[in-house]
Amino acid sequence: MEQTSLFENTIIEPLASRMRPKDFSEFVGQTHLIGEGKLLRRMIESDKIPSMIFWGPPGVGKTTLAKIIALKTKSKFITFSAVTSGIKEIKTVMESADENRRLGIRTIVFVDEIHRFNKAQQDAFLPFVEKGAIILIGATTENPSFEVNNALLSRCRVFVLKELTVNDIFKLLKRAIKEGYNDTKINISDDILKLIAELSNGDARSALSTLDMVVINSEEVDGVVTVTKESLGDSISRKSMMYDKDGDEHYNIISALHKSMRNSDPDASLYWLSRMLIGGEDPLYIARRIVRFASEDIGIADVNALNVAINVYNACHFLGMPECDVHLSEAVIYMSLAPKSNACYTAYNLASMDAKNTSSEPVPLVIRNAPTSLMKNLDYGKGYKYAHDTESKLTTMECLPKSLVGRTYYKPTTMGNEIKYKERLEAIKKWKKAHKDEK
Repeated sequence: MEQTSLFENTIIEPLASRMRPKDFSEFVGQTHLIGEGKLLRRMIESDKIPSMIFWGPPGVGKTTLAKIIALKTKSKFITFSAVTSGIKEIKTVMESADENRRLGIRTIVFVDEIHRFNKAQQDAFLPFVEKGAIILIGATTENPSFEVNNALLSRCRVFVLKELTVNDIFKLLKRAIKEGYNDTKINISDDILKLIAELSNGDARSALSTLDMVVINSEEVDGVVTVTKESLGDSISRKSMMYDKDGDEHYNIISALHKSMRNSDPDASLYWLSRMLIGGEDPLYIARRIVRFASEDIGIADVNALNVAINVYNACHFLGMPECDVHLSEAVIYMSLAPKSNACYTAYNLASMDAKNTSSEPVPLVIRNAPTSLMKNLDYGKGYKYAHDTESKLTTMECLPKSLVGRTYYKPTTMGNEIKYKERLEAIKKWKKAHKDEK
């Protein structure tokens, strides 16, 4: 039995929680899904709901919609967190849901940020979804095609939720002023509400949070709270100091992390990493950016950088926050101190430019495959030299299209291990030049 605090009843719920809709009449946005006669609305009203994935940006109503579905279908509602839910806990709850099904009680399992669940956690839901013991509703801001197991995804219907419009959020804010503060009268103009709606970037939760902050920090006289543009400005300034993982600051700070690692500055890299994690950034997003960095800015100057990045990504997927913070720290320190080379990055860019401009160039006959006699009669593969048959494991065979013969894309630096590859490449070119006239 849980022990409750003496002060528990004095805790005031955030405005976003107080204003969470309990019916379609209070829900704003997503009319393409839950408007009169729309597919999801019909499924809910006919009590024929499948397991599903809600994919959309933050603050558009994924959790709220799942709760409305549970209320409408008179289902037991269970939520899972990727951080706190282990395999054992998932299976225990699933088995309980299976028992409830036999008693005629339906269970909706809501998995918020399902993209943060590792493969083993996702697999734990699969058998219970398959036999109908539960209805799974997963919510994600990431493309489910990449972040949800194929087996689980194939058993779910994906619904795409759209960013809320300014008008949607304005309506929500108007209702919040009317219903969200009990007997307290709030004096606020429509212009200020529209400004809050515009600043929210389609995120209802962010808009309600801003409104709550403005109201709390505005002056109250004779039971009336008056919100001015000045108090809005003060509140927004405070809020802008926080990390917004879905706004401009998100891109500014990931840029700062990337450039700090490129500049071989582990201290700055750790600082920007910390800013992101403290602000609630998805560790897998950071890990993916580090994987990219390992090839874009280090490449074969230190081939182990990519191994470190991939291992850290897997560790983050396996552990989640807060445990994986140390793995991300290890990665950004390693990337910062590794020798830098963008030779792989620039080589691909050069090659891709030529590839776009010469897409109609035929593959040289000598390196075409010839699985049929007709192809052989057309000289496919004629003159091909198998490098492994030679003592030096090299040939002078030309592999580029005729119009591109002599092009050079990869230009290794002298950083780290890349100096060895530079020396190897120079030796290969020297050998080919010396043997170019040999048959």
